[in-house]
This record gives sequence, structure tokens and C-alpha cells, in this order.
Amino acid sequence: MTIVWTVVGIAIFFVGLLLSIAWHELGHFTTARWFGIKVPEFMVGFGRTVFSVRRGETEYGIKAIPLGGYVRMIGMLPPARGGTLGRNRRTGPFQGLMDDARRQSQADVLPQDADRQFWTRAPWKRIVVMFAGPFMNLVLAVALFFVTLMGVGMPAATTQITALEECVLPAVAVQGQAPPDRCPAGAPQAPALAAGVQPDDRIVAVRDQRFGPDDGTGVQDAIRASSGPTPVVVERAGREIPLTVDIIPNTVSARDLENPDATVTAGYMGVLLDTSYQSLTAGETLAQIGNGVARTAEAVVAIPSRIPAVFGAAFLGEERGQDSPMGVVGVSRIGGEILAQQDVPWQQDVSLFLNMLAAVNLSLFLLNLLPIPPLDGGQIVPAIWEAIKRNTAKLLGRPDPGPVDAAKLLPFAYVFVILFLGFSVMVAIADVVNPVRLFG
Repeated sequence: MTIVWTVVGIAIFFVGLLLSIAWHELGHFTTARWFGIKVPEFMVGFGRTVFSVRRGETEYGIKAIPLGGYVRMIGMLPPARGGTLGRNRRTGPFQGLMDDARRQSQADVLPQDADRQFWTRAPWKRIVVMFAGPFMNLVLAVALFFVTLMGVGMPAATTQITALEECVLPAVAVQGQAPPDRCPAGAPQAPALAAGVQPDDRIVAVRDQRFGPDDGTGVQDAIRASSGPTPVVVERAGREIPLTVDIIPNTVSARDLENPDATVTAGYMGVLLDTSYQSLTAGETLAQIGNGVARTAEAVVAIPSRIPAVFGAAFLGEERGQDSPMGVVGVSRIGGEILAQQDVPWQQDVSLFLNMLAAVNLSLFLLNLLPIPPLDGGQIVPAIWEAIKRNTAKLLGRPDPGPVDAAKLLPFAYVFVILFLGFSVMVAIADVVNPVRLFG
């Protein structure tokens, strides 16, 4: 049954990725049509067409390689300065490539479509068209985060004791983790067990501070701040029972989301608290989204520095960290791993699924804004530069300098595509032979 759920999870998340790509392209498509730009193709994927259907002047379809998508607009590049291109291909290391790209850009421009080309639109309209794709990913990410954090909620400790630790062991008080089956010889008895605390008790008060049923974090903080004989009140079978627990210092989890393995020395009682999913407020959700954007931006910036580790994981058998870059194969496999988990609340599966899909959309938003062709930012930057040049010329009373020749950026595009394909293949190999595992 675990295998079945793994396959189902992979399929569901893969479909989510395809929908995210289509949603991105919808932003380009819709704004291009608003501004009168002709769009012959709307495709999800690259390579050979698997399925397509024509509606009006646009062909919609799915291609074989699900590594992205595209909306083909006519006239993406302006003709060479001085008029349209001739038939002769110029020589030079890059001139030939640029001439070929210009010809390809003009190949499907019919005489009646001359005024429907992308490059003929005002710079601000081109910026809107190219920014609309990444913006759609941002909108989807924010929506998914709101559904997850305000609808499903986040796991938080309650004051209900789900299990007791039998002896004092360092850094074992991980939320939701079962206590060890056996204690090593000579290990002292855990303070809560020695004081008579029982499983299924609910902690009502620590010292003079009382707590509601969902304030498990407050209980943990109060225990960590205590030391020595401490009055604790528990609720058992509807009755409040006062106890004295000899809280001792111990090495416990630091509860640091950025570094889950971090530990601190703090007061230790030896109880494991139950968890429940609690909805966040709109303000708390916005704060979490801001943190998510910042962490994703840091991860995008850190990709080049992580290439050696990915290479080691793919070809040298080195350990793969949970913060390692993943591709379509890796994130889809994580989707299968999520659903394959047994005896977990449904909120956990839904929350992990939606949060991961939201993180993917945040990554698509930030990556596509990089000022590198063929990414969207590679068209946004020339349009911004053209707007600056034209407005400056207008202020100085000079002639219109004309469109910026984005074809000159093509050498960078070819280098980027080669590097991207190599990186993608390496990540895909690592995702197969040495995948990232969320649950060990």
C-alpha cells in the first residue's frame, strides 16, 4: 500500500508542477492578448508535442519534456538597425547567430500582422507582458500559503502529555517523537516520571503561571526557564492534581526552524506534548510569507555554491543535504514520500504538499526575474533600458534612439541554456540515485 501512495503522491505533485507552469504562461498569454500581440503557441513543456489543439489563432499543447513552458509571440526581436534583414548571413562569432534569431523571430509575421509584433509595443507594455508570468507564480504561492496557514494551520504543541520519557537523555525532546524503548544502564529517571506525572495528563500550570489547552509553547518555555523543585499542576480525569517536579538542566532541541539539529541547555522535565494544527491570523500569515520569500531568495542565490555538493551526491556517493537543489524528479518524489507516511494526521500531508508547491512557485517567480535570457528578466531589462534611453532623448530634444537590440544578448542566452541543461541533468541524476529525503 505504501508503494501505491508513493506513486499517487508523485503523480499529484507532478500535475501540480504542470499546472504551475501553465499558470505562469497564462500570465504572458493574457497580457499579450490584451496589448494586441499575436500568440501562435501556448505550450507546457519542451521538445516533441504530445497533445495539442488549435483554438482561433493559437495552438495549445503539452510537450514531452516537462522542464518549463513557453508562449510564442510573433516579433520578439526587432529587425536589424537600418531595416529588415537581407538573405545573406553575416560572418563573425555571434553575428550569424543574431541574424538567424532575427529571421526566426520574423518568420511567421504575416503582412497583416506587422503591427501585432512584440517588439513594436511600448516598453512598459513589454515589461508588463514579461513580468506577468512570474507574477502569476507569486500570486499562486501567496494563495497556497494562505490556504495552508489560515485554513489548515501549522502544527503547534498543546498542553496534553502524549508520552513520558523514562530516563534523562540529551536532546530527545523532539516534538512528536516517541521516547526510546530502553534506557542505558545508570541513566537517571526522568523528572516527570519520578514526580508521578502520567501519560494523558494535561499540564495546567507551571509555578504560578496557568495555560490554556493549546498553549503548549508557553508550557515548554516555562519548563525551560525553570530549575530545581517546581510546582506543576496537571489535570487528570477532570481533577487538578498539584505535583512537585525536580526540573534539571539538560541538552534539548533549540526549536530553530532554520537549524533543526541545533540544541541548547535548558530546564528539562521529560514529557512529550501532543500537537494540533492551529490557524494563523492574516498578519502572522503575511509574516510567514515574507520569511518564505527571503529564504527562497537566499536559496536561489546559493545555487552556484551548492553545485559541487550536488555533483558529489550524483556521482561520488556523498551525503545529500535537505537543502540541496531539486528538479522535477526530486520534488515529485518528495510528493510521493509525503503521502507514503503512515499514521500521520491529514493536515500534515496537505500542509506539506501545499507548502512545497508554494515554495516551487516562489522559486519560479524569483528565478524568472533574473536578467538573463531566455528567462523573463532577459526581456524585462532591455525594455527598461529602452524606456530610459527614449525618455532621456525626449527630455534632451534628441531623435528617438529606436528599440534596444535584445538579439545582442543571445550569446549569454546560449551559454545560460548550456549551463542550465548540464545542471538540470546533474540534479536529475542526483534525484534518482541519491534523493533528498524529508523523513530520513
